[in-house]
Amino acid sequence: QVQLVESGGGLVQPGGSLRLSCAVSGMFFRVNSMGWYRQAPGEQRDIVARIGREGSTNYADSVKGRFTISRDNANNAVYLQMNSLKPEDTGDYYCSADVASPSTGWATRNYWGQGTQVTVSS
Repeated sequence: QVQLVESGGGLVQPGGSLRLSCAVSGMFFRVNSMGWYRQAPGEQRDIVARIGREGSTNYADSVKGRFTISRDNANNAVYLQMNSLKPEDTGDYYCSADVASPSTGWATRNYWGQGTQVTVSS
């Protein structure tokens, strides 16, 4: 019912930029917090950035000053602008959203996108 569709991943050289997008679709009441998580092969899935509905943000120390998370409440979308990319930024990026929907009796529930791959390499 609730779907998170991601886009924007790809191959980029070190120092380059990418912009990831994620939109929530389906039947729901409200999208609350949204975020981006990264998982490299054989490693844990770690938080990259999160943003509250009113715009408060949190970033992993490794991306502060380089990445910017933003959202568009009118379109139920979240974005991650990634600048000055490094090889260690490589991994699968997953969009996450806390959503209130009919399937949960309108209670909030966490949903995940399918992931989009980001590869930073020369």
